[in-house]
Amino acid sequence: MPSDSSSALLIVGHGSTVNPASSAPTLMHAATIRGRGIFADVACCFWKEEPSLRDALFFFRDPGIREVYVVPNFISEGYFTRTVIPRELELAGAETERPNGQLWKYCDPVGAHESMTGHLLERARAIAPGVDESTATLLIVAHGTSLNDNSAVAAKEQAEKIRALERYAAVLNVYMEEPPQVSDWVNLTKTQNVVVVPFFISDGLHSYEDIPALLGIENASTGGESRAHELQGRTLFYSTAIGTDSRFADVIIEQANSFDQRKQVLQSAS
Repeated sequence: MPSDSSSALLIVGHGSTVNPASSAPTLMHAATIRGRGIFADVACCFWKEEPSLRDALFFFRDPGIREVYVVPNFISEGYFTRTVIPRELELAGAETERPNGQLWKYCDPVGAHESMTGHLLERARAIAPGVDESTATLLIVAHGTSLNDNSAVAAKEQAEKIRALERYAAVLNVYMEEPPQVSDWVNLTKTQNVVVVPFFISDGLHSYEDIPALLGIENASTGGESRAHELQGRTLFYSTAIGTDSRFADVIIEQANSFDQRKQVLQSAS
């Protein structure tokens, strides 16, 4: 467990120049963690908003802070977590020692946490409470990108885990920018009921507009109520992004904790 007197937490989000809702979950989780007093300081930075990742290099000037846990509030281990964040934060690897002796620890993204399967299942159940799962198809929607093949891996792995539970008639991972594409959902599914969960951190433009448009939904709403849409002779249930769940604050903390736990295991084995 990080020390509350000598450790800080930096949560890295994507952000957006056109939709302030994109950064809302990251800011919310940071406020929750800050209120728990676990770290001496908790800050956020973003790729597409202020404060920027480069700004974060000037955070945590308190000489009492000796280590900084950097947790990407991203779903996948892809282009941003492997290329952009390390480059912008000048991270040399898992651990980076700054000139002042401060040690920055680069943790796994929240989407890699073992609890993601449970979060996806809970969100799917909440959006379609009266639907018999054994007769429905679950679609896990991710972005996908040609920039990094790993971008699609997280959704694929979650689909495989849920498929193995044999709760749904079918479980598919689909993408916005690569096959199998969410826009082809009618041909990909065979069941009357289709439950769609965006595997995203925030309810930004992708979940508000892009994915609904690809599905054929008009005037997609947000909020806690069930959203059932009659399309193509099917009933489609569309969820909010899972990263808006308040429990993601716990996931961020656990990703920081697991960094040191893995290090201890490796040291014991060597």
